[in-house]
Amino acid sequence: MRIGLVTQWYPPESIFITENLATELVARGHEVKVLTTYPSYPLGRVYPGYRQRWNDRTRTGNLTVRRVPSYPSHDRSPVRRAASYFSFGATSAVAGVRYLADVDVTYVYHPPPTSVAPAAVGRLLRGTPAVLHIQDPWPESVLHSGMAPQGHAGRLLDRAVAGAMRRIYRSVTAIAVISPAMAELVIERGADPDKVRVVWNWTDDVLFRPVPATDAARAAIGHTGRCTIMFAGNMGLLQRIETAVRAAAATRDLVDLVLIGSGMQEESARRLAAELGADNVRFLTRRPPEQMAELYAAAEYQLICLRDAAGLRGTVPSKLQAALACGRPVIVSAGGDAARLVSSARLGFTCPPEDWRALADRFVAAATQPVAERRAMAERAREVYLDRMSLPVGVDQLEDILTKAAGQGRRR
Repeated sequence: MRIGLVTQWYPPESIFITENLATELVARGHEVKVLTTYPSYPLGRVYPGYRQRWNDRTRTGNLTVRRVPSYPSHDRSPVRRAASYFSFGATSAVAGVRYLADVDVTYVYHPPPTSVAPAAVGRLLRGTPAVLHIQDPWPESVLHSGMAPQGHAGRLLDRAVAGAMRRIYRSVTAIAVISPAMAELVIERGADPDKVRVVWNWTDDVLFRPVPATDAARAAIGHTGRCTIMFAGNMGLLQRIETAVRAAAATRDLVDLVLIGSGMQEESARRLAAELGADNVRFLTRRPPEQMAELYAAAEYQLICLRDAAGLRGTVPSKLQAALACGRPVIVSAGGDAARLVSSARLGFTCPPEDWRALADRFVAAATQPVAERRAMAERAREVYLDRMSLPVGVDQLEDILTKAAGQGRRR
């Protein structure tokens, strides 16, 4: 099978889903043509060693990667961010006319929705089937990110984006989503239920795996011998990390909270910790992915936070898969599928989002949990990851979706 893979994000950026999928499909005997742009995430600047030009191709066996120019931006400006999305949509659509002319099916990694442009052109010109892989719900991700306008302008944008997504859902051959709640959402937005299939995301199985806790890793996170809860990742508007800081301040005699990463809300979280006198909250800078498994092992629990928004209940933060792959129990301050999975499989503790008192109660429960039960949670976490979320499981499902979509195209 010849597969076109369209994504605005591709390694060396830290978006591994697309590269993993492309590599695995080639290993299974398929030919894959990746259409992407030049790496610039997360700083909004093209990486050193890359120069934007029209036709940059790299071929390794049956895997070809073509990069096209786009406007790089990852700041808070909605105009510049839109320019980035639309410029890739335009250049990839033009390049895809010839580059993807011979593919049997086109896979599109979403977001942004403008990445569907090459698939739409291929469907219009040649009837090529398209599979959309949705990672974040739009317009919710935009509206809750802090970049969208408020008031009447925000409502107009909401309707416009929702209408565009409805048309995209109806135009593609199949849709893969990352959670059951997201499946419900896209069906509510107009997708044919028969087209929609849940495929849980995986993490980087090479980097994130169970490893023993070491004294060096404990020292790196400043482990004091008390129950240590770690949050690793982006501290943005969607994470509401202030909830965790308040919960930690209320339980300072029992737990330490370690925050690894950065983001737009880091400074406000630091100020809040200082105001509350939360000396049990420690902020560490970003660490290379290669170090994270050891750091995860040094903490007793991993923390997942999301803000309280109906449109985000189908969002499953990638840090959940990373924690489960490492065999670490979790504390989830979020609604929707992430909390339901953890609760139903008994992988840790859950509480409603943005409720610091409830989260403080979970911190106390986690700190007083018997060691034997915490180890049982860790074992279940690893088992759930391998059974439902690992790379082989996810690629099996996506390969099946792509094969069936390609078959529909051949019948037409």
